[in-house]
Amino acid sequence: MTVTSERVAEPRVRKGPARRRKTSATKVPFWFAVPCLVVFFAVVAYPTVQGVLYAFTDWSGLGSAIHFNGLANFVALFSSSDTVGALWHTVLMAVVITVVQNAIGLALALGVNSRVKSRNVLRTLLFAPVVMTPIIVGYLWQFIFVPGGPVAKLSGLAGVHAGENVLGDPSLAMWGIVAIVVWQYAGYSMVIYLAGLQNIPADVLEAALVDGAGPVKRFAWVTWPQLRTPTLINITLSLITSLKLFDQVIATTQGGPGNATQTLSTLLYNEAFLYNKYGYGIALGLIVFILIAVISFGQMRVFRERS
Repeated sequence: MTVTSERVAEPRVRKGPARRRKTSATKVPFWFAVPCLVVFFAVVAYPTVQGVLYAFTDWSGLGSAIHFNGLANFVALFSSSDTVGALWHTVLMAVVITVVQNAIGLALALGVNSRVKSRNVLRTLLFAPVVMTPIIVGYLWQFIFVPGGPVAKLSGLAGVHAGENVLGDPSLAMWGIVAIVVWQYAGYSMVIYLAGLQNIPADVLEAALVDGAGPVKRFAWVTWPQLRTPTLINITLSLITSLKLFDQVIATTQGGPGNATQTLSTLLYNEAFLYNKYGYGIALGLIVFILIAVISFGQMRVFRERS
């Protein structure tokens, strides 16, 4: 007995148009981004371009009298001893703050990454200064550094009288500001390093321990290579924050004594808003922007090549 079966022809389903309709239905319309783009160009892009144009004028910031003076502002900037001194102070403080802040942040991260019962409380306390307003932190430390304050009393007990007026001494004022910034932002670096430490596989550390590696060797050959990305992030953020340092300086020394703590940001503020040299101040701000951009991109490129 022969059984024959006939294949029933199934109707063809055209999937092309349906697929196209589905894709077009799920695609976000471009018009949704138009309000955000309008706000961005009105609030960010247009004022930025206009500010760059003001850098080539002699506008005082008041009135409508604006005259184009070419590169006169930039020539005056690079020939001014105040600008050179502010640039030196800014770069020096940025380098010192970046190194010290990251070293302390890494040490704190290693400490709170242990199995200490109070580690959560310690993390909160160490991160607390980060959420404080920088200007408030500056005023707080001004009372700590004041003559007769805690620092002066401790230095007196130690037999060192050089710290009796830290912010009033030209040789110590800059290091006082460095201490303030490091105290406030070391907890921020700690959190980033802590996130990197918690991402290191436990079996890798256990394997190193089984192989007989001590704490120093485990850190040098296992832990530290795994922290390249957190280190890049921390160094970049520390440099950017330090190169535009303003609040802590204004709250404590206002660039003094003399010009011992004058930075590019405080010099920009003085020239633009105190001396009514708005075009000159914008030119200085443009130089600060270029300096930060070059250092940041150069640093990221070096780290990318090494990794």
